[in-house]
Amino acid sequence: MSKVLWIDDEIEILRPHCLTLNNKGHEVTTANNAFDALDELREKHFDIIFLDENMPGRSGLDVLPDIKVLAPDTPVVMVTKSEEENVMDAAIGSKIADYIVKPINSAQLLACIKKLIDKRALVEKTALDKYGAEYGRIQMQMSECRTFDDWAALYNALVHWELELENTDTMNEMLLMQKREANNGFCRFVKKNYAEWIANPKSADTPLMSNRIMADRVLPVLDKGEKVVLIVIDNCRVDQWELIRSMLAPDFNVKSELYCAILPTATQFARNAIFSGLMPSEIKAQFPEFWVDDDEDESSQNKFEKELIGTFFERYRKRDIQYAYYKVNDNASGERIVAKFNNYKQNNLNAFVYNFMDMLSHARTDNRIVGELSQDAAAYRSLTKSWFEHSPLYTMIKLLGELHYKIMITTDHGNIRVSKAQRIKGEKDLNSNLRYKNGRNLADYKASDVFELEPDKGKLPRTSVSAKYVFATNEDFFVYPNDFNTYVEKYNDTFQHGGISMEEMIVPFAVLEAK
Repeated sequence: MSKVLWIDDEIEILRPHCLTLNNKGHEVTTANNAFDALDELREKHFDIIFLDENMPGRSGLDVLPDIKVLAPDTPVVMVTKSEEENVMDAAIGSKIADYIVKPINSAQLLACIKKLIDKRALVEKTALDKYGAEYGRIQMQMSECRTFDDWAALYNALVHWELELENTDTMNEMLLMQKREANNGFCRFVKKNYAEWIANPKSADTPLMSNRIMADRVLPVLDKGEKVVLIVIDNCRVDQWELIRSMLAPDFNVKSELYCAILPTATQFARNAIFSGLMPSEIKAQFPEFWVDDDEDESSQNKFEKELIGTFFERYRKRDIQYAYYKVNDNASGERIVAKFNNYKQNNLNAFVYNFMDMLSHARTDNRIVGELSQDAAAYRSLTKSWFEHSPLYTMIKLLGELHYKIMITTDHGNIRVSKAQRIKGEKDLNSNLRYKNGRNLADYKASDVFELEPDKGKLPRTSVSAKYVFATNEDFFVYPNDFNTYVEKYNDTFQHGGISMEEMIVPFAVLEAK
């Protein structure tokens, strides 16, 4: 039963409607002036408030701020005789939930109650019913995936339902099982085809990959004489991007596609490939001064990104293109960039790297409080949304829209929540990443659960004659046999990247144009 407070100086005339609501199971309390209404709100909780706009003494608009203080989460429906624009603007600006124009009827009132009070339950039920109907079609789509674009479309569908069902339990578990099955299939697909993609980059079967972003997406726009801002949000998954996209949609036309991040899905490899237009072994061979091996300090592995952009324009003989590169590691540096943006207008390309997502993923592992705040994918997305909504990046994108820049937003790789430890052994110089290992004499792992890749076949730097790369798949992560249980406890249910999964390899690229 819902509890209704109805505030109207002509409440006696409206008694038949009150009786109808009571007969439908709603408990109605009435007040014929603002003062009595506020007394009722001090004493009781109500699920919905009907408020007459045109009352003598204190009008509905006059008393609305006091109602919001006493009952900030209770939806208020304005009942008015006027549809004048200034009245509606004032009411909506004061955050009313809905309005009804007199003369009213009981059907309007019941519909309003259902919409505002039962809305969440109805939305959940509708989403559950729709996913139940879609489940079989998604299973069929999964069985028919033959290309990267097929898998990207499937993943997009799964992300859609993940966002729709994130507040439900039964169907969400069903979706999680379906997503795991899809990831199994995707991992088999990558293991079968990845080396062929690298060997034949111009084949029709080879997807757009990290090392082609500059040549295939950025350069054609620069060649048209347009100025481009390229924003790389490090470690951003498709579900996180969808939340960001929805916040940008009111102000921008957003054209999104999904591309394939190279292996390893780690910042040093994938992001360097984006900016240079080269695969990792090509960078090391042609520009050894700009390559840092992955056993070095992580903070230094991407310190030559500006120089790598320069090598790209040199190779394509675009020496007349002015460009700048900026890395943003905190809000203070982001705010400085926004404040000084007029200094960057002369550049053809401004490239920005935003590190928040990567820092969040590492903080979740190392900081107990952050771990509690992002204990699952839904909470992780919520932190992403809160960060972006209040970030200098959001401010900058809106500013760029006003200046009519061509804005491109992408990421270098995603991440996955890991839950299954795999043992692995190697030499002392083995890299520390939990989702891939590069080194000599790798052993003690289950070959069927990983992807073994010779460096030459993946165009990856060879650290020694006998070294190879081994990638974790699905939700697995690598742990050394020494102190196995300690590391399993520390890293289980953390978000990691570097291996093979839809979440890590299928990533967004978007072009924004101001409306």
